Amino acid sequence: MSPTPHPNDHEVDPPQDEESAPPACVLSFNASDASGAGGLAGDVATIAAMGAHCLPVVTAVVLRDTAEIFEHQSLDPDTVAEQARHILEDVPITAWKVGFLGNAEGVSAVAEVLSDYPDVPLVTYLPSIAWIDEDEQQQYLDALRELVLPQTVVLVGNHKTLTDFLLPEWESERAPSARELAVAAAQSGAQHVLVTGIQLPNQFVDNVLASSQGPIAGEKFERFETSFVGAGDTLSAALAALLSVGAELHSAVGEALSFLDQALDAGFRPGMGNVVPDRFFWALPPADEEGSESHFEDAETEVEEPAKSPRRMH
Repeated sequence: MSPTPHPNDHEVDPPQDEESAPPACVLSFNASDASGAGGLAGDVATIAAMGAHCLPVVTAVVLRDTAEIFEHQSLDPDTVAEQARHILEDVPITAWKVGFLGNAEGVSAVAEVLSDYPDVPLVTYLPSIAWIDEDEQQQYLDALRELVLPQTVVLVGNHKTLTDFLLPEWESERAPSARELAVAAAQSGAQHVLVTGIQLPNQFVDNVLASSQGPIAGEKFERFETSFVGAGDTLSAALAALLSVGAELHSAVGEALSFLDQALDAGFRPGMGNVVPDRFFWALPPADEEGSESHFEDAETEVEEPAKSPRRMH
């Protein structure tokens, strides 16, 4: 007599809900950037490369090329908020990314949306906004400090940009440490800062995650004399994507910095300006060096790796 088949023996295909489970979703508030280097275009590419799905909300239109920014046009704040609210009523998200929000009114509109989802981790990137009128700059930064920083898990920015924002009265000849910047950010409610481009001797720069208690994680990069555009948006979007799947903050920062390093290393110059990070560096076959075989041909030969050295920051 044949044994009675187990009910599960005939279930070959996985349940439909498991098969069609969507990737984690990250909602990004940022400007449209026609160069594709940063802004929403950079966020979409980076978050997709990290395996998550980006929900892009346009806050402004930046008129620029790969060399410089000329001006920007902010969207009506109600339009910004309605873009977000319509998609949030439909799609559950697990992380936020905030980039350039256009003006102080846009900051206020975005902050109000963020406040309705206090448990979703927020990564805020602070780009340089040097092209904006000084009074408008100050209004924008004041609004960001008052409304967005209290909801921010990680504030990401270049060392100089964060210093000008968080410690504008700094007078010491010594540059502030990452911890000192984190203390200033904590006074406005931000939990952590990720400070990039801290100058070190011998052509190195440091990138440090810190809280008001001190440094937590970081990576030293070798600095090369090549100008990039879009690096900050890439790093912050990668970090948001990693947090969206529940990664621990310190390990997420290390992985995001590694992703940025490789994207910069594979960067390309699409026009006459700066180099753009290649967020899909991993999808391209490795280029053969003269006189050497392909990495694919060498796949069966394992060579002991040298001791880990600092990554390169161009």
